[in-house]
Amino acid sequence: MAQRYGGRFSPPNARRDAPAKPDRNGWDRKRRSRAGGRSNILFILPFLFLANGFLGPAEGLIPAFAAFGSLFLAAWLTRQGILAEEAYDARPVARRPAIPRKIFASVLTGAGLFAGGLLGDAGLVTAAAWGGLGALLHLAAFGPDPLKDKIPEGVDSFQSDRVSRAVAEAETYLTAMRAAVARLREPALERRVEGFAGTARELFRSVEADPRDLTAARRYLGVYLMGARDATLKFADLYERGRDPKVRADYERLLDDLGSSFADRTKLLLSNDRAGLDLEIEVLRERLGRES
Repeated sequence: MAQRYGGRFSPPNARRDAPAKPDRNGWDRKRRSRAGGRSNILFILPFLFLANGFLGPAEGLIPAFAAFGSLFLAAWLTRQGILAEEAYDARPVARRPAIPRKIFASVLTGAGLFAGGLLGDAGLVTAAAWGGLGALLHLAAFGPDPLKDKIPEGVDSFQSDRVSRAVAEAETYLTAMRAAVARLREPALERRVEGFAGTARELFRSVEADPRDLTAARRYLGVYLMGARDATLKFADLYERGRDPKVRADYERLLDDLGSSFADRTKLLLSNDRAGLDLEIEVLRERLGRES
């Protein structure tokens, strides 16, 4: 008979009647990213210069390879920069990207177009003009990287650093869970894990919005997610061998328990925030009443 998962990593008083829900940002479904469309077109341009170098005179190979390398690296940096900016925008508390990828990509685009301009009969001045124009157009099209940390008022850098490290660690656990389930090639299971990840990220966003909640949520971001990751790895190894439906049912119940527990913790933090706000408003009203 299937038994409910339990152990030192299990959250206390977890309920089984509440399924995991997606978060408000829709993490349980694939969203259209800005890292496509225009950024994907950038990967085509380097090959045009490479083909022109092979079809032209031999002395054009070096500029062609230089243009190809610069433009291809610029395309890759642009895509990574867009993804980093999306992650930055999605969080209420975030550090600016350590490397300004899109700015570097603009410089590399200019360098690549300059090298590509040397393939033809254009002189250095014309090639440099093409490179400068290309760099400016790239920066105008994709914009610069976030250059400032996003920290709410009243939160110091020490608190935001603690939250950033805790959330980053928690994200590694979710990534390991998704990777373990993905190798089973079970779309339904992958959706269940994504649903739990969405519920967990609701808690992440709540802690990021108010870093003072980190103490109350640290066990969820650390111990419980670590236990969920370990249980997922063991489940994937066991289920891959026999595809036992009882093993799968146990794991799905575990996800339900964890999702319910994380959702309850998020609601508790939000209710505490509301109670604190009501108290602040009441104190302010009393002060205004005395002053009037």
